[in-house]
Amino acid sequence: MTDIKSDRKKFSIAVIQGDGIGPEVIGETRAIADAAASKEGALLEWVDYPFGASYYLRTGDILPESAIREMGKHDAMLLGAIGDPSVKPGILEQGILLKLRFVFDQYVNLRPAVSFPNVPVPVPSPEKMDSVVIRENTEDIYMGLGDISTDGTLDSSMDIDRGGYSLRGSLNLTITPGMGFAAQVALNTRHGVERIARYACDTARRRGEDLVTIVTKSNAVPALYGFFEDTAKRIIESEYPDLKWSAVNVDALCYHLVRRPAAYGVLLCPNLFGDIVSDLQAGLAGGLGTAAGGNIGDGLSMFEPVHGSAPDIAGTGRANPIAAVLSGALLLRHLGLDGAAIGVEGAVRRYLETAPERARPFEFGGSASCGQVGEAIIKNI
Repeated sequence: MTDIKSDRKKFSIAVIQGDGIGPEVIGETRAIADAAASKEGALLEWVDYPFGASYYLRTGDILPESAIREMGKHDAMLLGAIGDPSVKPGILEQGILLKLRFVFDQYVNLRPAVSFPNVPVPVPSPEKMDSVVIRENTEDIYMGLGDISTDGTLDSSMDIDRGGYSLRGSLNLTITPGMGFAAQVALNTRHGVERIARYACDTARRRGEDLVTIVTKSNAVPALYGFFEDTAKRIIESEYPDLKWSAVNVDALCYHLVRRPAAYGVLLCPNLFGDIVSDLQAGLAGGLGTAAGGNIGDGLSMFEPVHGSAPDIAGTGRANPIAAVLSGALLLRHLGLDGAAIGVEGAVRRYLETAPERARPFEFGGSASCGQVGEAIIKNI
């Protein structure tokens, strides 16, 4: 939207600061994004929502439907870390993070892995990493289809709505002799694979690359992952004649990544493998301290650092805001503010390159507080 009075581009951003270090790193991210956007003649309006552990413990509510409807009217969302020891694991993660992904059909999980100056890496390499995992974000084993049987019989209903389709049915199983077992159903649809493959191809083009690497396990799971691989190949061959594809089993990919971290560009992954490979990539690039993330769809898209809430260091100043700041850069790029995004990414790189060791985050061997890191990055925009 445009602010007619000032003739500046104005964007409305929903914010859930979250738990633990979330408010600290999100505070720095907002200040840095504001500074970069203003240089491009844009204004960011931040609208805060209180959801997280303290809200849940105080009210018993996780994420009201009325709030979800309101969030859908914003241009994007910035999310801090979710999770607190006072709340049973899974309640907030499923009730906030996964619910937002599914309600707004955020079918892309975007996870860049980039080498930054003076960030220690576990596998030294003369090549610099500049890779991105394009993870399908709504299907595969993460759909919540399944149950546990204690007596050897299972009758589990399936009732799911996703962007573009609905699934109705049941899973009926009996095991002899009777014993406890668990069953989880994974699903990849043509609709889901085609759209994530197109996103991966468009990403390769934007990056100036001509190859998309499809990551599956089609030799051992031919129905589920053979289907994913074949569908992705067909989209690339039929709709992107300027691009090439390669296919690699996920286990072989992990082996090659550890030996040569910078060997890949765009990695197209099903949901489960994308979750695993993106964390491996983050570790190879120096850790979660620079790991940005985006959950992107055709409606509201949500941007978040990959790290957790780190309640043990909340309020101590030891939090590293860089992953959140880089997630803010992804948000700016999503809004079409490419210049502002480049400005933030460049400022982070200049800060890490020029700051003396003591002025770097604790995570990278320094003693700079979260606020001091944020201030230094702003000075480099």
